[in-house]
Amino acid sequence: MKKVAYCLPLLLALASSALAQAQKDASDLCPQLAANSGLTWRHKSTASADFCNALRDDGSEAFGLYIASDSPFKPNRGNREEQASIDGRETYWYRSEIASKPDIQARETVLKLADGRVAHIWIQATSQQLGEAMQQAQSMRFQPKTQLSTK
Repeated sequence: MKKVAYCLPLLLALASSALAQAQKDASDLCPQLAANSGLTWRHKSTASADFCNALRDDGSEAFGLYIASDSPFKPNRGNREEQASIDGRETYWYRSEIASKPDIQARETVLKLADGRVAHIWIQATSQQLGEAMQQAQSMRFQPKTQLSTK
């Protein structure tokens, strides 16, 4: 029993170190958010892709992105809605629909990154939240360390 009691502080320290590493990975692997955005990243990765979700203080998603060598999203010119600039790259937001959520506005775009990968960015928001979420997504910056990350 004494061995378990002595090991508990060590286990807690290791767990907190792992949590700090996970948070570090999100800031290293996801683009930089504007300092005044009020958002934080939640990051998940696979062998070939990074998933980043920009979360509000209440835990809801403002927008998300997928960084990989290719994206399943293929823009359709007929669905163009708003012109945008994200990290100096000119693009368009494309309208999409979520059949099960008719009151939700959906936008997505895709950017080619300096290292040849692509970033597929999506927003699902109410009409009131859409403009703010688009501004927050447009204010992020892809840093070289993000773009050079390999999985």
